[in-house]
Amino acid sequence: MLNTPKSLRLHIALMGKVNSGKSSFLNLVTGQDVSITSEKEGTTTDVVEKNQELLPIGPITWLDTAGLGDETALGEKRMAKTQAVWDRSDVIMLICEGNKIGSFEEEIIKEAEKRNLPLIKIFNKADKFSCEGEGIKVNSKDLSSRDEVLSKLKAALIKVCPEDFINQPTMLGDLAPAQSQILLLVPIDKEAPKGRLIMPQVQAIRDALDNDQIVTVVKETEYKLALENMKTPPALVVCDSQVVDFMVANTPDNIACTTFSILFARLKGDIVKLTEGAAAIKNLQDGDKVLIAESCTHHAIEDDIGRVKIPNWLKKKTGKDLIINHVSGHDFPTDLAEYKLVIQCGGCMHNRREMLSRINKCEQAGVPITNYGVCISELKGVLGRVLKPFPQALAQYDKK
Repeated sequence: MLNTPKSLRLHIALMGKVNSGKSSFLNLVTGQDVSITSEKEGTTTDVVEKNQELLPIGPITWLDTAGLGDETALGEKRMAKTQAVWDRSDVIMLICEGNKIGSFEEEIIKEAEKRNLPLIKIFNKADKFSCEGEGIKVNSKDLSSRDEVLSKLKAALIKVCPEDFINQPTMLGDLAPAQSQILLLVPIDKEAPKGRLIMPQVQAIRDALDNDQIVTVVKETEYKLALENMKTPPALVVCDSQVVDFMVANTPDNIACTTFSILFARLKGDIVKLTEGAAAIKNLQDGDKVLIAESCTHHAIEDDIGRVKIPNWLKKKTGKDLIINHVSGHDFPTDLAEYKLVIQCGGCMHNRREMLSRINKCEQAGVPITNYGVCISELKGVLGRVLKPFPQALAQYDKK
């Protein structure tokens, strides 16, 4: 992995009315022709994403959206794409024509306030319109102004940047002391990418190293031997959820253990709420609908975890004839009322805001939500064991 994963980047949405110059602004700050620009309204269709290293802020992802007020034939579909961006945005940049704040701009300001999202005003087309007031004055067509604009932009971002981006929560560094042993149990199966590890495994290794811990990585076939060869027992064992029952069966009770996906339940979401959601599994009845949401869009193999294994394990555990629906990527239903349970993947491809937004939507709809790691551990009958490193989540589990 050569680049920072998109899910760990600060997501900044460029919003404004049609033809306010959002795409031109993006091209200016990135120094590239990322977005097609035109005087004709409605040029931007799908959300344009562009990654950038913006020091000292760090890695960011720009989200260039279709403008509000698009009355073209595709306008309604474009607006739906733009609205979906709210759920994964950490910062909103409102692109105005000068300092004009009309009904479209007010709509964006109110939505940002409602969601408690920081908003920075960009007074674009400064060569044509008045730009007095609190905002960054920009002429996106003036390429020579890039350094000056970036300097002002960075200063504004430092003031409003979310605390959980400046101080990223640790993945596992607080679960074991420095210089202690962390043992990672990593199956190499059909879904493992050729020649590399999957993102959660790589992130766990990096987080352990950042916290001065000693990392050992083994497959399940070498797990028992690795434990036997350690002079000092590991402070923590972490495994892929698909082998959680094997890990628990072969890990002494005095050794803390959990799964990568459960680590992500805390890192990206709300582990207590996701544990609470798993309790709904026992209440499922014939004909109930369950939604399985995957962050990434990959070609499902014949033994796919989300498409095959979890549905089969669910039906076997409950003994019920369940209706399983799937969504992937950034797609997520606006109406969740038909579902009795939502099972979200670990979310390694989503940022924390989008995961928390999904949890919040389910909570508002009164629909339980859990994630792959918590769900699989519950289905395998070992959830209590792998929640021991997380006292609050364990307390929630013990309530059921």
